[in-house]
Amino acid sequence: MILYPAIDLKDGQCVRLLRGEMSAATVFGDDPAAQAAKFQAAGCDWLHLVDLNGAFAGTPVNAAAVEAILARVTVPAQLGGGIRDMATIALWLEKGLARVILGTVAVENPALVREAAKAFPGKVAVGIDARQGRVATKGWATETDVMATDLARSFEDAGVAALIYTDIDRDGAMGGPNIEATEALARAVTIPVIASGGVSSMADLIALRDTGIIAGAISGRALYDGAIDLAAALKALKA
Repeated sequence: MILYPAIDLKDGQCVRLLRGEMSAATVFGDDPAAQAAKFQAAGCDWLHLVDLNGAFAGTPVNAAAVEAILARVTVPAQLGGGIRDMATIALWLEKGLARVILGTVAVENPALVREAAKAFPGKVAVGIDARQGRVATKGWATETDVMATDLARSFEDAGVAALIYTDIDRDGAMGGPNIEATEALARAVTIPVIASGGVSSMADLIALRDTGIIAGAISGRALYDGAIDLAAALKALKA
């Protein structure tokens, strides 16, 4: 199972939100590229980047910070937030991103996801962010009647590289991930599923890994707070 250290970007800074609330942001640093370099030095295989402002604006906002990260590290990075058209997808992949994450458009314009996955094989992931099983879009501000499992299944034949499943109520709360819902989603589809939201201890990572089906886990606040030692966690997961 791959551990993805998260760098969430708001106004050019590294932050963590509590349950997706922009007003509940904790700033962990004003040099995202330096943070990315620290994660790489600890041995991570991937980075998970989120343009929080972009998720609300519907267009990239923290591009300068993302570009600085890409210039600083050599490990592959995936990015979500405000990526809602083919031009933006192509632009980010040209700039060196390994994978783009499509969230809001996966609900509003699923044809775009299919088109992008076909045009850029292995480079398009779908972000499924849910409250009590129902998908939320536009930076989690808009609730829909779409069920997470139904959305996931609708992309089974699209060539999507991964699904990133976030339980919004767990995100940033340090209360542990929703292992049951994440495992159920992973067993409902053949697309690799990455767990996000609430991953706050080594025990959480081991529990996710031990499902035998979850392909990855994203952690942010726990790494910044020191609740998870990244180098030790990476070593344990590879053992």
